[in-house]
Amino acid sequence: MPSTSEYTPVTKKSIYSWVFYKNTHLQLLVVGIILVTVALRLIPLEMSKRIINEAVGMRDLHRLYLYCGIYIVSVVLASVLKMVINLLQNFIGERTLKVLRERLYAHALSLPLNFYRKTSPGQVISYMITEMIPVANFIGSAVAVPAVSLLTFLAYFIYLFYLNPYLSLMAVAIYTAEVFVIPPIQKKFNKANRERIDNTQKVSGIIGEAISGVHEVHSNASIPLERNRYRRALQKLYRSTLVMNAYKYGIKFSNNFFQSLGPFSLLLIGGYLTIKGRFDLGALFAFQAAYDKLYQPWKDLMEFWQIYIDSSVRYKQVMDAFDIEPDHELEAKGRAPYHLDGDISVRHLTYAVGSNIKLLDDVSLEIGEGEHVALVGFSGSGKSTLALCIAQLYKYTGGSVRIGGHEVAELSKQDMAHNLGMVAQHPFIFNGTVWDNLMYSCDALTLQGGGCARNGRPPTLDKVIEVAQQVGLFLDVLSFGLRSTIEPDEYPDLAKAIIHARHEFKAEHGQDLANDIEIYTHDSYVYYGSVAANIITGAPLKDNYNAAPLHEWPLFKDFLVRQELMNPLVELGTTLTRRVVDIFSSIGDVPEELYKESPIRQEDFEQYKSIADHLERGLKPTEEEVALLLKLALNCIPGVHKLGSISDELARMIVEARTPFRKMMQERDPLAFAFLDEDEYMRGRSIQDNIVFGRVKPDSAGAEERINQGIMQLLIMEGVLEQVVEMGFHFEVGSMGDRLSGGQRQKIALARIFLKTPHIVILDEATAALDNASQKRVQSVITRKWKGINTVVAVIHRLDMLVHYDRVAVLKAGKIIEQGTYEQLIDKKGALYELVYGKQ
Repeated sequence: MPSTSEYTPVTKKSIYSWVFYKNTHLQLLVVGIILVTVALRLIPLEMSKRIINEAVGMRDLHRLYLYCGIYIVSVVLASVLKMVINLLQNFIGERTLKVLRERLYAHALSLPLNFYRKTSPGQVISYMITEMIPVANFIGSAVAVPAVSLLTFLAYFIYLFYLNPYLSLMAVAIYTAEVFVIPPIQKKFNKANRERIDNTQKVSGIIGEAISGVHEVHSNASIPLERNRYRRALQKLYRSTLVMNAYKYGIKFSNNFFQSLGPFSLLLIGGYLTIKGRFDLGALFAFQAAYDKLYQPWKDLMEFWQIYIDSSVRYKQVMDAFDIEPDHELEAKGRAPYHLDGDISVRHLTYAVGSNIKLLDDVSLEIGEGEHVALVGFSGSGKSTLALCIAQLYKYTGGSVRIGGHEVAELSKQDMAHNLGMVAQHPFIFNGTVWDNLMYSCDALTLQGGGCARNGRPPTLDKVIEVAQQVGLFLDVLSFGLRSTIEPDEYPDLAKAIIHARHEFKAEHGQDLANDIEIYTHDSYVYYGSVAANIITGAPLKDNYNAAPLHEWPLFKDFLVRQELMNPLVELGTTLTRRVVDIFSSIGDVPEELYKESPIRQEDFEQYKSIADHLERGLKPTEEEVALLLKLALNCIPGVHKLGSISDELARMIVEARTPFRKMMQERDPLAFAFLDEDEYMRGRSIQDNIVFGRVKPDSAGAEERINQGIMQLLIMEGVLEQVVEMGFHFEVGSMGDRLSGGQRQKIALARIFLKTPHIVILDEATAALDNASQKRVQSVITRKWKGINTVVAVIHRLDMLVHYDRVAVLKAGKIIEQGTYEQLIDKKGALYELVYGKQ
């Protein structure tokens, strides 16, 4: 049965509660090892005294060997046990840190949305990752370090007292003085350190905020503004760090002073006693060694105290930041999640923010099971806020929202997830594959012991494909699959089918798609491919060839010289440089679109402008400039770069160089490249490239869609369409879906809900990023499959879609001002009529 601490909120637990959290047996083991280690540390001191007094003083070799043997064995054993203690400390700290981060992360995800309006992602990341590391170090050492230090200090002091009581009391007096000097400095250091931590978090927050909003920064050209914000925060961090380090070095100075004062006093007084015959030489040597070692546990205690203060400050700041109660219970405790009816009752609903600013004011709305209701209104009318209150994403401040007779405010998140699904206007896409994102809702339900869709089973591939077609995602997924690369040895049947599809594609679509594709032939220059691609006519298979820039590859440059291509290509690079620099310099502020038609990238323009200026002065290009001119020529794509072109003669020379290059590489490294062959699968190239066997013309509008339609029919005939589509589902979408368009993100979010098929669906402008045809298709599916079965509440931006809804509620200034069927409201010529037709 879980302990009481299991149910204590993570933000309410003290830092020391984690020291023994499932670690008591390990901490006891550490203490036991420490006791043995401390005893072993005293043995070398006693052996040192006996070696000098008994072995050396009495010239006894037997005792010398015996005492030296005992000495080294005890030292080795103590070192081994110390390493074991360190490993156990690290294990305890890291294991507890993992649990602490897991529980803190789960708690953070449960916090109200308002928390994340005030706290940047950078701060959350800093709290959970950076600030927790010292806490873990403290937790791991909380028992071991003080136990080792105190027991070692006590053991050494007892041994010193055994050797000479008076000298041992002197040693304690020095350490007592240190206690009165260092703590005041330590207190100021702690205050400065807290300031430094605060400033570090502010710097992290600014970085996280700017990176999260980098699109806004770019669109407003606000890099100088952000740089000034960052500079001011960095200046505060710089000053607080200097002050903190000043106190830190003051502490270090005091420690060093007292550390030096002890040996001085010992040598003075102990030497005097030895000379007077009141203290033997061996005892003096052992006392000196023990006193030197006495400082280390004392130092460790002082450092541990600092670690404790630092960790406590960090821990308190982190826990205070997250010490907020979730608005709703996460799980349905002690019962199964409710299966709610689809009726929704909103009565006198109020949602206020700030100083009682009412975004919703006395809103009432009754929605029957299976009814489809649209919410419309001008921007800021409260329609999305109402939808979010129904979905439990906002905690309303007054009134009531009931689903299936249950108050939404009292339902758990688990209850809501089992009965309701939502698609936002800007849905979030997680890092991973398309499939991962489509299965997100289903996987969440499955993990909670529920099931996806009405049958409670995970969707099959056929079902996912069907849903992808319904939301218009299928062709996107097919496109992702066609961009995949395969190894023909791993997929021999698929590779064979693709080669066969290649011949069929050329026969059936070669003429029809001539304006979309430039088919590859061995004797023709491919104008939609780069100069380098036209020479190589293949793909590198080894990383060293793939990573090496061709213009820096000695073997390739020697080949160009032998083929008499080096000078023409450098001349081409020179011509392109002069032409582009001349045009762009006359324009001034060059549009981004124009750079797409240029072989010179925007970030490289200044570099090539410098080369053009150099050439204008009649100077010969340097070796580095020649390499850059060659690089420019090799990357030039005449069909894409309208500002670049090559002569027919140069094109002929490049085509003639293909066979010699292939022959050279096959002799030198036959496995380095996969060369184009109409009857062979092209390794390293995408499935689409293998079927098309040419270059898609990017300036041909809709080319890829027309090509993929043709390819799809051939893949169906070859019986491999499903296999390619499955590969498309495993396309990596990137961080926050940054490899997807806005429309593709929204299609994934819609498909996610279609797969989940919840009883109640909230759509918050869920088709805003889709084209007209896609919106109509999605709306048709919603109307055909869900009306009368699933309750739908939709915030609508396209008013021509309202005819598909049973009822329309019009909001203005946080109130519902009219509701009824579309026809009723249009006939009434009220607020909806004004929205649809404007003021007459």
